[in-house]
Amino acid sequence: MSEQTDVAAPHDTPTRPRSGGGAHAAPEPPSTGAFWKELPVLLLVAFGLAFLVKTFLVQAFYIPSGSMENTLAVGDRVLVNKVVYHLRPIERGDVVVFNGVDSFTPEVTITEPTDPVGRASEWFGRTFGFAPPSERDFVKRVIGVAGDHVVCCDAQGRITVNGVALTESDYLYPGNQPSSDTFDVRVPEGKLWVMGDHRAASSDSRAHLGDPGGGFVPTDRVIGRAFAVVWPLQHAQLLRIPDTFGQPALAGGS
Repeated sequence: MSEQTDVAAPHDTPTRPRSGGGAHAAPEPPSTGAFWKELPVLLLVAFGLAFLVKTFLVQAFYIPSGSMENTLAVGDRVLVNKVVYHLRPIERGDVVVFNGVDSFTPEVTITEPTDPVGRASEWFGRTFGFAPPSERDFVKRVIGVAGDHVVCCDAQGRITVNGVALTESDYLYPGNQPSSDTFDVRVPEGKLWVMGDHRAASSDSRAHLGDPGGGFVPTDRVIGRAFAVVWPLQHAQLLRIPDTFGQPALAGGS
């Protein structure tokens, strides 16, 4: 009888897909390490763009007082166009933000942080309109421009510009008179006469008649034109020039 020899079968080994075959290798997951390395650069670019936009184009401002109610309420965030007055002159009826150094006294008191982190947070907040502006920044409506003769008040209690009465019911705070103070001024060259829409709560040009600046705001101190309320959403609106400032006769004195 013949002897039978058993031959052990080789162990099965897994097959690898060939580069030219139908199977595809699974993509490698993105490296989180690379993201964290790039994050500081991305933040630097973002802050740089924000700084450029804030400095030259558009800035968000937080409204800290009620001097412009009901047009602007405390806590509203407005967008300020910083380019427009390089393209056209400041017009009567514009709502402007300006630096009141040497012409206006602060309406609110702002405590400035002294530590570097606090200053950085304050800069960020003011850049994006989350924090109150400098106490020297004001927002008012332009009533008179250079050459205008602005008077309060006529026989009907209205403010007149170059002898033309303003109809202010569209923006004047309900229950307010156009002004409880009388005045008769001629706006000098390079200056503005400005007033708040809430006349009873606004320390504006009227309150500074006896000061060195005579109550007038230098045009070179204007930061820009407030053109829109963007927050809170229920207050969102465009800030247009009221129709009363479109009267052709107003231009007679400028």
